[in-house]
Amino acid sequence: MATDTTTNGEPTAASMARMTENLTKVEALRERLTNVLANRNTHQAALDAPNQELFQKAAKAYMQEAMTNPAKLIEHQLGYWTKSVTHFVEAQQALAKGTLTAPADRTPTDRRFANPLWEQHPYFNFVKQQYMMNAEALEQAVADVEDMEPREKQRLAYFSRQIIDMMSPTNFLATNPDALQRAVDTEGESLIKGLENLIGDLEANKGEMIVRLADENAFQLGENIATTPGKVVFRNRMFELIQYTPTTEKVHATPLIVFPPWINKYYILDLKEQNSFVKWVLDQGYTLFMVSWINPDATYRDVGMEDYVEEGYIAAFNEVKAITGEKQVNAVGYCIAGTTLSLTLSLLKQRGDTSVKSATFFTALTDFSDQGEFRPFLTDDFIDGIEAETADKGILPSIVMARTFSFLRSNDLVYGPAVKSYMMGETPPAFDLLYWNGDGANLPAKMAMQYLRGLCQNNELAEGGYDLCDAHLVLDEVDVPLCAIACETDHIAPWKDSYRGVQKMGSTDKTFIMTQSGHIAGIVNPPSKGKYGHYTNDDLTLSHEDWLAGADFTEGSWWPRWEKWLAKHSGKMIPARIPGDAGRKILCDAPGTYVAVKARG
Repeated sequence: MATDTTTNGEPTAASMARMTENLTKVEALRERLTNVLANRNTHQAALDAPNQELFQKAAKAYMQEAMTNPAKLIEHQLGYWTKSVTHFVEAQQALAKGTLTAPADRTPTDRRFANPLWEQHPYFNFVKQQYMMNAEALEQAVADVEDMEPREKQRLAYFSRQIIDMMSPTNFLATNPDALQRAVDTEGESLIKGLENLIGDLEANKGEMIVRLADENAFQLGENIATTPGKVVFRNRMFELIQYTPTTEKVHATPLIVFPPWINKYYILDLKEQNSFVKWVLDQGYTLFMVSWINPDATYRDVGMEDYVEEGYIAAFNEVKAITGEKQVNAVGYCIAGTTLSLTLSLLKQRGDTSVKSATFFTALTDFSDQGEFRPFLTDDFIDGIEAETADKGILPSIVMARTFSFLRSNDLVYGPAVKSYMMGETPPAFDLLYWNGDGANLPAKMAMQYLRGLCQNNELAEGGYDLCDAHLVLDEVDVPLCAIACETDHIAPWKDSYRGVQKMGSTDKTFIMTQSGHIAGIVNPPSKGKYGHYTNDDLTLSHEDWLAGADFTEGSWWPRWEKWLAKHSGKMIPARIPGDAGRKILCDAPGTYVAVKARG
């Protein structure tokens, strides 16, 4: 911080000298920046933006609208011009008064512009208001395009919004009062730290621009996250199997096994003791097993969905049955792991295998007919780009998925953090959830394309069946007792789509719970927090609108309601099982070794 300024607040010569010294440090960082950019990993251009055909269609539709309905176009343009000129005149009048006050601001409230200078300072207020007018005009222009297919128009709207968000004045030093003030207050040190943060992120991601959201030095697996005691009791090339140490003297006889998504690491369910789903389940009296998936590299190029089913799910079922001596298990599948659990259940049905007593699905999609917010990324040009990327690298790199998910919430997950880190020079927060979010996993090339083409794009499982493991798998064969939990504001697996898939399953014993909040917070919602209620309705023949309209709302977590359901399918109480019982070899302590492997391309 500046330590010696004149009484009128202007920097002294010494302060200016320190600022100059700080700014010269940029030269020392330039070599690192040049090196990382020169050696950056390249990726398919199709993963960055839609092909030109989309914009050509938009331009054609816009011009056609201008020809057939010129009055509407002129009205739109005149409205924008009038607002812009009026805004300029009002700003000039305010300056002419000599009071340096901003003109009246009628733009909507936006948390990006929280600094009072955006309202009070004529320069910043002028920039902000004009940006908001520009954004409104572009959004209206997209909305007015009529001669485009809904799918194409949705993509146009999405990528137009990305341009709007990217061009926010908060994203540029010269038009961000917070960043400018921080630079002055720190004599330029904030800019140096920001540049160091930027280069560090580029180096960590081999030249890819992925903003670090959490302080990675603040967390250590097994020490302050993923700390629930347990042992790795099995390992193959696909996963490690963790058996947790019981916390009760008695447990239900039927063991429970959880399959997390292999897009991320399992410890989202065991971040810390206060919100650990793992710890809570143990405390309710269950023998709990967790699958910890391998983080694949290019040697897994030819690993497909069938390998996840055979060497993942079925292998895990067999190991848990052997360890516990039980003939059946209860299974949980989260997100893509829930989708694959449904495939596995259909396969087991055809094989006459009754290993699974009941199934629980966390935010899992099995009907992809409505692709929701992911529609812009499920068109042929984007998937073609992914196919080329996986063919080149043998994997779909974690950073590709991280970037895709982030830009669905670009202001919160890209630009906001980037401003704080790169312009303000702040260290990312020590936030366990954001740390987990940045600890992603790669996908094998074959598996990624099977999932994206067959399930997401073609919706084969819900519409006719999906061919896998030399079998034709259908939802109607998912006939074990099941409980599905979906999340009200989930933008990854929308609850109405999850509900539609459950309706198509063949089980006569179905429970559907819709919890408040999103894909993560809606699931990781311990009763102790007293947050996020949930909706239930036994009539699953209704449309999703009618189901919700007739649903009962209950305050608080869905965990106890689910556990009451699970208990009915979990058998009598028996003495608790200790990992290593019956001579089972212990490979290592939880959280194991696979979870520690970082994504690499």
